[in-house]
Amino acid sequence: MTASAPVVTAHELPTYDELPVVPGLGLPHAWDLLDHDRGSLSLIDDERRLSAASQVQRGESIGLNLPLDELDPPLFGRARIRHTVIDVGRNTHEDVLDGFNPQAGSQWDGLRHVRAREHGYFGGLADLRDPAPLGIQHWAATGIVGRGVLLDVSRWAAEGGRPLDAFAGTEVTASDLDACAAAQGVRVEPGDVVCLRFGWTTAYRALEPAARAGSALGAAFSGLRADDATAQWVWDHRIGALCADNPALECAPGDPAIGSLHRRLIPLLGTAVAELLDLDRLAHRCAELGRWTFLFVAVPLPLTGGVSSPSNALALL
Repeated sequence: MTASAPVVTAHELPTYDELPVVPGLGLPHAWDLLDHDRGSLSLIDDERRLSAASQVQRGESIGLNLPLDELDPPLFGRARIRHTVIDVGRNTHEDVLDGFNPQAGSQWDGLRHVRAREHGYFGGLADLRDPAPLGIQHWAATGIVGRGVLLDVSRWAAEGGRPLDAFAGTEVTASDLDACAAAQGVRVEPGDVVCLRFGWTTAYRALEPAARAGSALGAAFSGLRADDATAQWVWDHRIGALCADNPALECAPGDPAIGSLHRRLIPLLGTAVAELLDLDRLAHRCAELGRWTFLFVAVPLPLTGGVSSPSNALALL
């Protein structure tokens, strides 16, 4: 397929149960409903961006990005970034970054990141030899600007008397997200950038260096349950982008019988996903203000054919 699929407005979209199913895979897809290059970001239109601007009431700006070298060593065997400052003249210096993996820290998973097995990438794209389709440059062209909603699952769970261990592999369900939103008095609306705080970065920062180097960090962490109900929650809420502070949005190790939430969301529903965002300072400020919405802004790298990008995200209150 090409990138010229028709774009349907959020109110015109079918429900999750009404979506067509990929033959041989048995999972719903949105290949002919959302722009192939933008995916769920096409749900954040000019009107929603204009409305989101009204969230800026105090002028406060909070960065949502981990320092590029904070995860040390990086997870999943990724290489450390190497930063060299070089002299290029008598009074001038420049940075050189080597071994830079955009997914080694706060990052966006682009639509080239995950394939639905032999069925292809979002829109049914079979291969990636042409760098134009699905590349992260399409997200960079407009940036990601919309109403942000923080669902502080970690705080909600603790206040409910069942603290969430960020390293336990606990499954957070769609029902949990609804309960968290209700407790915070916030409603998730079409086109929202929903940020989920599981408390992973808080727990990581409390670890000793030896524990940070252990393999367990990449093997077990709490996050979304990868089932059909979660994918249905994301689709039926018309989420513009879904972000988390843990390494993969979903939990690990998960259940092989349920499958991968990445596969359900990225190649099938076109969901824009961000991981390892630093949501701690935002969560503290939102709790102080009793307000869980804000203007979310992110500018991915304009890397033609890019699979991913540093998050480059911030919240404005």
